[in-house]
Amino acid sequence: MAWYCTGSSNTELVENLFRTNLIKDERVKRAMIGVDRGHYAPSRPYSDSPQPIGHGATISAPHMHGHACEYLINFLKPGCRVLDIGSGSGYLTHVFANLVTDHPSPGSATGQVIGVDHIPQLVELANHNMRKSDQGRELLESGTVRFITADGRRGWKEDAPYDAIHVGAAAETLHPALIDQLRAPGRMFIPVAAEDQNPGRRTSSHGGQYIWIVDKMEDGSIQKERIFPVSYVPLTDSPK
Repeated sequence: MAWYCTGSSNTELVENLFRTNLIKDERVKRAMIGVDRGHYAPSRPYSDSPQPIGHGATISAPHMHGHACEYLINFLKPGCRVLDIGSGSGYLTHVFANLVTDHPSPGSATGQVIGVDHIPQLVELANHNMRKSDQGRELLESGTVRFITADGRRGWKEDAPYDAIHVGAAAETLHPALIDQLRAPGRMFIPVAAEDQNPGRRTSSHGGQYIWIVDKMEDGSIQKERIFPVSYVPLTDSPK
């Protein structure tokens, strides 16, 4: 169904995703309409398909970005803090920022999104892309969005805990450092390359990838659920 959603503009693309129920949440729809993929994808930005952005990385298909937002939506409220690992072009980081700054109540805390990528050129690219719009520049200048070069497998402890963690590359295991950096309650959306239903154990590189939802409950206990199969680039060291 996803390939029917391609549009001639950003708004048409998102409206088509909403019409076909690939996006169901009005807040997600509004946040995605507010970020022009033309600023983040170098070719065919309004196609519902992944696109290469250089350095062996891709920007995921728009419907996958919609899924990530909807699985995390209860932890993407105004004032929430988000860690976006494998931030790449910066697109989804910008969408998250729209969600955590959407109509905040008077006196409420300011939300923040930290984008982490291990490739310095992509961190530079994300900053450059966000500055293509007035809103993007404001988010960067206010500190609402920050892009950092770091090993995403270790998260970014300096600004933890996070209400939501999104991982945009396939991990070999469910890294304990990321769970530690979740707030209680908090939720992580992460693709894991694993053959079985135990993402805490490293498995064969030939195993399929699945999206896992990891919830840290208010009492600190952890609940994990395997959601659906995917195909992501691996969460690895910087290319030498």
